[in-house]
Amino acid sequence: MSLTHLIYRNLRKNLKNYYLYVFALVFSVALYFAFVTLQYDPALDEMKGSVKGAAGLAAASVLLVAIVAIFLLYANTIFIKRRSKEIGLFQLIGLTKGKIFRILSSENLILYFGSMLIGMFVGFSCSRLLLMILFQIIGVDAKASLRFSSQALVQTVVVFAAIYLLIMLMNYLFIKRQSILSLFRVTSTTENAYRKMPLSEIVIGVLGIGLILYGYRISADLFGGKYTEMRELFLAMILILGSVIIGTYLFYKGSVSFIFNLVRKAKGGYLSLNEVLSLSSIMFRMKSNALLLTIITTVSALAIGLLSLSYISYYSTEKSAEQTVPNHFTLLDPVDIDAFEQALKQAGIETRETQRRVLMTEGDVSRVFNSIVGGETNGIIKLTVIDEQDVEGIDVSPDEALFAGTSNAVEQFMGMKSNEKIRFMGQKESIPITVIDTNKEAIVSLYFSAGMPPVIVDHAIYERLEKDAKPDLQREYSVYYGIDVVNRQDLEEANRIFHERGYEERSGAVSQYQIVMDQKSNMGLIMFIVGFLGLTFLITSGCILYFKQMGEGEEEKPSYTILRKLGFTPGNLLRGIQFKQVFNFGIPLAVGLSHSYFAVRSGWFLFGTELWTPMILVMLIYTALYSIFGLLSVLFYKRVIKESL
Repeated sequence: MSLTHLIYRNLRKNLKNYYLYVFALVFSVALYFAFVTLQYDPALDEMKGSVKGAAGLAAASVLLVAIVAIFLLYANTIFIKRRSKEIGLFQLIGLTKGKIFRILSSENLILYFGSMLIGMFVGFSCSRLLLMILFQIIGVDAKASLRFSSQALVQTVVVFAAIYLLIMLMNYLFIKRQSILSLFRVTSTTENAYRKMPLSEIVIGVLGIGLILYGYRISADLFGGKYTEMRELFLAMILILGSVIIGTYLFYKGSVSFIFNLVRKAKGGYLSLNEVLSLSSIMFRMKSNALLLTIITTVSALAIGLLSLSYISYYSTEKSAEQTVPNHFTLLDPVDIDAFEQALKQAGIETRETQRRVLMTEGDVSRVFNSIVGGETNGIIKLTVIDEQDVEGIDVSPDEALFAGTSNAVEQFMGMKSNEKIRFMGQKESIPITVIDTNKEAIVSLYFSAGMPPVIVDHAIYERLEKDAKPDLQREYSVYYGIDVVNRQDLEEANRIFHERGYEERSGAVSQYQIVMDQKSNMGLIMFIVGFLGLTFLITSGCILYFKQMGEGEEEKPSYTILRKLGFTPGNLLRGIQFKQVFNFGIPLAVGLSHSYFAVRSGWFLFGTELWTPMILVMLIYTALYSIFGLLSVLFYKRVIKESL
């Protein structure tokens, strides 16, 4: 038999084990080629906004290469170990290690570059679809055309050829270092089946859960006012990261076995068939896979967290813009206001004007805010004061005040409290007022509020503060002018007129519509990149767990043969396998979701105004996609059980 014929037979024989590997490789190449094609697409250079699309995609392509390279190298390690007995048989029949390496290299060459060609074709076909999705997310009205990029082709071939050379180097070192005897024992030594539960593992299990809960506790307090200095915040973040990652590793190393061992002891050692096939197997397998599962869980949590935060920011664009400026447009100079309204009227756009007097004064807010503010300024800061008569629907008594336009970041990060007194400090008198409530609806633009929420006071108090105001604190313009377009369909045209007249270049002039478009452009691009990177990692990590299940299924096949001979039906065995896959895929997913929830929950208010809807939607999509690999594993085991007898 010639080497060529041997290569052909081996490739055909192992093709059924490589189909998911081929799919993952095709997917990775397609996604990378599509990203690089977009990177060189001139349409991205014309995107609206301050972020250059090609630069963001270039950075994403580097991360994509890292994810794909690690996955392919790890997947190759799994498959080369699974073929160790085959390599040992080749040596027994007289083939040299050099010829065996040539056989494996030829097989990989055909499989790898065949998949790469298919992947590039798929990536090129999908690049226009990706560009359309990107334009839709960022709100760009542009035509997405299909363009072939020779630069993208060369870059993809170079990158994946380099990964192929690394794979061949790994195979060469593996074959060179292994003896014939060790090759027949590789698969039996890759998984350690621990049969006893020593005291050390009980300690490890309890410590792992404790470290994770400790990290969660610090995360919950991170932006709650407990840490008042930047150095303390930084150290707290490092402590959270370290405790959660180490705790996750110890969780897989000992906690899972510890918990399942308690379940087994509670049943007196009498386990059902389903429990034997699920719990017992996981108790002994997860220890040897602790590092892999820790990496998968950590990166999954990172991907879910980043995507949730970017979607929170994207989802909250309109409400965030309203906190920057409460009306569609604002200008400072009354002359500009009149000219702009006249221009809109000539264009047939109906408008509505809002005016609010603005007074600047100093106030002692040490009892309302936490020590982050008070520690730096003795609690005395510059405040924006608004008359209640200028705000529709607001009525406060002379001894009460209301903070308006507050944000989640101000309330949580700065520890804002209600029913506490502030003290207005004028030239001659000091007026104490009780803050009765807060309101997230902004009433003036950031030009007047300067990042701090304005204070709405009673009309009589406002007049007293106005008479006693310090002249050096007042702004050049003391009235806020807001213009709203009655019909929202006219907003785009009104924004065009706003920019044509050059108002955006003037101080204090803001277009709410333009803020929304800019933020959607910036955060939409980030969400697009993070989403596809997360999808890539989801596919690759799911494939790795599936590959591990393939190996375990082949090792456990003799056990299924015995159980079938004892009279157990395929349905009996499959129910236990289903429970096993729920734990195998569900535990890393559940831990990753838990990590991401506490990470997002601790600082989501810095990114937007909405938490639950974006975060839950991202988690549901990630869970649904991740569950596909668990289903594929069940189908694989179903075939193994069927062939076991």
